[in-house]
Amino acid sequence: MPLAPPEPAVVVDGLRKTYGEKVAVADVGFTVERGEVFGILGPNGAGKTTTVEMIAGLRTGDAGSVRVLGIDPWTERDALTRTLSIQLQESRLQAKITVREALQLWSTLYDEPAPWPEVAVRLGLTEHLDRRFAKLSGGQQQRLSIALALVANPQVVVLDELSTGLDPRARRDVWAIVRDLRASGVTVLLVTHSMEEAQELCDRIAIIDRGRISALDTPEGLIRAAGEATVMTFVPSAPTDLETLRQLPGVRAVEALEGRVVVTGEEDVAVPVMAALAARDVVPRRLQVTSGSLDSAYLDLTARPTEETA
Repeated sequence: MPLAPPEPAVVVDGLRKTYGEKVAVADVGFTVERGEVFGILGPNGAGKTTTVEMIAGLRTGDAGSVRVLGIDPWTERDALTRTLSIQLQESRLQAKITVREALQLWSTLYDEPAPWPEVAVRLGLTEHLDRRFAKLSGGQQQRLSIALALVANPQVVVLDELSTGLDPRARRDVWAIVRDLRASGVTVLLVTHSMEEAQELCDRIAIIDRGRISALDTPEGLIRAAGEATVMTFVPSAPTDLETLRQLPGVRAVEALEGRVVVTGEEDVAVPVMAALAARDVVPRRLQVTSGSLDSAYLDLTARPTEETA
């Protein structure tokens, strides 16, 4: 008898949260597989942070349900803390606690914590172990927040605005940590405003807009769904029949602009165009190929709110 597939890491169904007449989360549902990096994107006030806080058991929903590895975060908080950890967008520690003290304290809260000195090394905190929280820069505080989430040695980790306040090198370092987490089987929920970060790290992305999911797919799928085109420009080494190029698969438009040929089309449009040019002994000089980006796809896929949402 074949083995049943493992249950998903996170299952969210019909999630709703209101504050008086203000709707923070209207109707959100999705499934996150084990070992997946799942991105959550959306405009400010779209309901992203409220959603992950309900997944982490920090808030309870007005309707719907959440399961994290089969655990109900609203009623089984103790069991959840052994499974999930969270790095919040804004978190504050006591002003006088040192980095070392914080890491040691967090280590005592878990049955099988990750060795905190190793976590400190990974996050570049070893030179700041005796510095008090209030004396840390914003980027250092952010790295400590991430370190405290990883000390839990979680199976599921929520990272809310992971790279806020980090310089480019530190940002790349924490991106590498996320990839390492995925490679080790940890499930990551990544809330971010950075399109570059989402495109680099996420297996799938849910875009939340006005408290609902407006799109859910891989980064590449979102780009295709938004109709983002690949643009190929070149100077042909010999006269080129533009109508022939227009008939190629995946080509949407071809035009000549000041001696350059501009081909607009689907993701792999450059392949048939290059083959057609080679068959006619035409060399595409000064060739440039620009693919669609998640950034522009995001703008196309999110509504422009007419009023502030929670």
